[in-house]
This record gives sequence, structure tokens and C-alpha cells, in this order.
Amino acid sequence: MKDQGEGVVEPTAPVEVDGGASGVGSAFAADTLLGDASRADGEGSVGRRGRRRRGGSSAEREPRRPKSTVVEWTLLVVAAVVIAYVIKAFLFQAFFIPSDSMLPTLEKGDRVLVNKLSYRLHDVHRGDIVVFKAPAGTKTEEIKDLVKRVIGLPGENIEGRGSQISIDGRVLDEPYLPRGARSKTFATVKVPPSMYFVLGDNRLESKDSTVFGPIKRSDIVGRVFVRIWPPSRIGFL
Repeated sequence: MKDQGEGVVEPTAPVEVDGGASGVGSAFAADTLLGDASRADGEGSVGRRGRRRRGGSSAEREPRRPKSTVVEWTLLVVAAVVIAYVIKAFLFQAFFIPSDSMLPTLEKGDRVLVNKLSYRLHDVHRGDIVVFKAPAGTKTEEIKDLVKRVIGLPGENIEGRGSQISIDGRVLDEPYLPRGARSKTFATVKVPPSMYFVLGDNRLESKDSTVFGPIKRSDIVGRVFVRIWPPSRIGFL
């Protein structure tokens, strides 16, 4: 099994016109007053004087200066970048699934969103699909995080026997696995405090806690909660 086939990859990856009605009104008033004088001065002078009056209000309708527009767009771009950084750092992050280790739940090529806030609000639950920092020996240039399902919680004894998983001597019911799915055989492992035992849904083809042992809670990036690609497979997990 190649190392790069076990993890998740982050996709390269996670918008007035001043119109012065007062200027038009003033021009209209000027034309009306000057109309009486046109009998003495002639129509030509009225036209010229009227145009001069209207010209005085045109400054109110001048387009904005290019410098102002550049400043506004710069502020918008900076704000968008800051918002995107905050979302990625503290709320949600997208990941690409490059392997078959989580079949049939996640397929190679799927894209998922990870909620990075979940475990600041509640404990890690059995059955959660999590993204975590790749343990020593599994990290590569392309793969820095892995995705697996939480099976064992702190303090529990996990054992793989008879193609099934037992926790503290009781067979674990796993409705998320296809009927007839088989698990690896492994000796009993006691999960240390603040650590979790994780397995891939494609049990026989997954590099997981049966290989690198339980993972630290502090290494968990967040909980996978929705598949966003491809369109035909969009849905919550």
C-alpha cells in the first residue's frame, strides 16, 4: 500500500450616481425669469445665460475619480482574503480524498468539508469520520493529513477477532459498513487517555491504528460532515 494512497489532500486547492435635482430646478427657474427679459435682450442671450446656469450643476454629476475606485476595490479584496483565512483557520476546510481506504463511504476523488469547530464544542464520538495529522512514517510531500473513522475511545480495550471489532469484550455494531465486511485481526489495544483508535471503512486495505496505533486528540483537525463533490454524491456524513 503506497503512503500517498491513505490520506487527504487540501484542494489547490476552500463584490451612486449623484444626481442633483436642485440643479435642474435652478436652471428651470432661471429660464423662466430670463424669459421675460428676452423681449428686450433677444432669445439668443436667454439661451446662453440659461446654459451657463445649467453648467454650474454639472459638477455634482462628475464621475468618481479612478483613485477612489482603486482604493475601494483594494479594500474589498483584502477583506475577502481575511474572511477566507478566518474560515479556513477556524471553521471549515475542504479536503480531497486520494485513496480507497474509506470505501464505500468515501470514494477516491471525493471532496469533503471538515468542521474544525466541532470538537471545541463537544467530545469526539465513536463513528465520527475525522481528519488528523498524519503520524510519523505515513506523512509524505503530498499527504500531510489522513481521514479515518473513530472506533475506540480513551480507556477502552479494542480487539480485532473473527473479522469483527470488539470493545471491552462486546462486538461493535457497525451499520456504516457493507454487509459481510471483514476487519483485520489484531491483539487487544488499550486506548490511552486523550487518544483515539481509528480505522478505515475499507478495513483490509487501510493503513490505520492497526499500523500506527491510537492518535492524539490534539492531532485531530476536525470532523468530516459533508461530501461536496461529485454532485451526484453530495450529502451529509
